[in-house]
Amino acid sequence: MSVFDGIPFFAGLDSARAESLGRQCVRKRYDEGELVLDFEDPSEDVYFIVSGDVRVLVRTAAGKEMILGDFGPGKFFGEMAAIDGAKRSANVTALTNAEIMLAPPGVFRDIVLHSPEISERLMRLLTARIRELNIRLFERSVLDLRHRLYSELLRMSSPRKGHDGQAIISPPPFQHDLAARIGCRREQVSRELGAMIEEGTAEKIRGGLVLLRPAVLEKRVRDAMNEAE
Repeated sequence: MSVFDGIPFFAGLDSARAESLGRQCVRKRYDEGELVLDFEDPSEDVYFIVSGDVRVLVRTAAGKEMILGDFGPGKFFGEMAAIDGAKRSANVTALTNAEIMLAPPGVFRDIVLHSPEISERLMRLLTARIRELNIRLFERSVLDLRHRLYSELLRMSSPRKGHDGQAIISPPPFQHDLAARIGCRREQVSRELGAMIEEGTAEKIRGGLVLLRPAVLEKRVRDAMNEAE
């Protein structure tokens, strides 16, 4: 059994290389709430999530924190430091008990540089992240609070089973987390969510926040972006 087993990023890795390089990697367990890595850490390992969830935060020069996202099994982070050797630019904390595989930078680069399949996989993943960050930057630049909230809720949601045309965020997001995601105060999020519930575009249920008419929210975001261009 290889230390890389169960991690989609390494699918297709030659078994002999996996056995050799795997000796330099370790799997670690983190408790809920435990710090995985912090801003300015000098480490360069790449972290691959085997189980559990983590939260990634970035901090502005003024000390304000913004949630970039929550990562689950199959995702990875820390690759930037392994590539350029710079200090960490984000804080990562375990949201749940988690198991994470740590790959030293030399191992990570060796695998990527000698496996065209994995190299292309990395390029596609990094491209997807850049596209998402570009979208979020554009939203922060041109959208008001209300439409930024719509867009973030849509990103966090998934189709609601048994209810065509609806989406759900489960478990329901904390208002202070939503505020940290879109750059505002918790009170502002509370007010906007209340307005959505009152107008019938959202509903709170046990275990989730339901977007009753996500297509309407999507159109509002799209129209707001078009008006801003």
